[in-house]
Amino acid sequence: MLRPAVRPPSRAVAFGAGAVAGYLADARFGDPRRGHPVAGFGSAAARLERLLWRDHRAAGAAFTALAVGTVAAGALAADRLLARRPLGRAALAAAATWTVLGGTSLTREARTIGGSLAAGDLTAARERLPHLCGRDPSALDERQLARAVVESVAENTADAVVNALVWGGLAGTPGLLAFRAVNTLDAMVGHRSPRYARFGWASARLDDVAGWPGARLTALLTVAAAAEPRTAWRIWRRDGSAHPSPNAGQAESAFAGAVGVRLGGTLRYGERVEHRPELGGELRPVRVDDIERACVLSRRVSALALGTTVAGHLLLRAALVRKRRSGS
Repeated sequence: MLRPAVRPPSRAVAFGAGAVAGYLADARFGDPRRGHPVAGFGSAAARLERLLWRDHRAAGAAFTALAVGTVAAGALAADRLLARRPLGRAALAAAATWTVLGGTSLTREARTIGGSLAAGDLTAARERLPHLCGRDPSALDERQLARAVVESVAENTADAVVNALVWGGLAGTPGLLAFRAVNTLDAMVGHRSPRYARFGWASARLDDVAGWPGARLTALLTVAAAAEPRTAWRIWRRDGSAHPSPNAGQAESAFAGAVGVRLGGTLRYGERVEHRPELGGELRPVRVDDIERACVLSRRVSALALGTTVAGHLLLRAALVRKRRSGS
């Protein structure tokens, strides 16, 4: 005998509607130019760091737990407070989604640099590159700048869009905001430097763990959105684990195959030089017009991620309801 279908609870529907509304707000407006909540969190985290900083991992772990835990607890409390108010819950999810997503600002910055390169203005492109990534642009030529932009679009499609949506699909609004807190702390203290080598270890490792599912979903959706899915699949499966980051190489290798370009190689971050494996080594070098191709691909992947994670959230909540009913 077939069991009757279980509808997703209204709270899940409210979150899904809010996530779609927040995504559309980001697509239309991008990041707020003033008073961005993520910037506010960063300022508060910087003050907390000054209070807790010690040159060992335990202090960094306490800092990470307190900063992320405060965000998660606050979001959970607000979510529960609005549990019986679907419109309020949807509004909260919309505001959180708009806050954490950065897809529109990402492609806007990339296209600004691409426009400067197309106009032959290397100085303007070099001045703008730090808005996307931390590498030293001073000695980069046109193709190297274009490659840096395409790599940043790929990596940040995962970090600034897909990963946040994945955690929203798994844990609702608290998941969205907690992931953005984790990712922000990694950008602040998770890099290798004398000050943060030990203190930032916990933030960096937590970001690696939190980014694991979204990085793989980004690669899968990139393959699905690619003009030549077989090439994107082949490059991703072969080169995705060659990158020193456990997650960045997933998106970058899939983008390399989807756009049809070679990524990776030598990178310079200030005085530090990294020689990374090439991703899609048999493909052609990046050209300036590949920046637009990467931006279009990023938007397609982001839209697919929204649909996938909202549908996943509704199915997951419906399954949990079914399980509770069968156990009662």
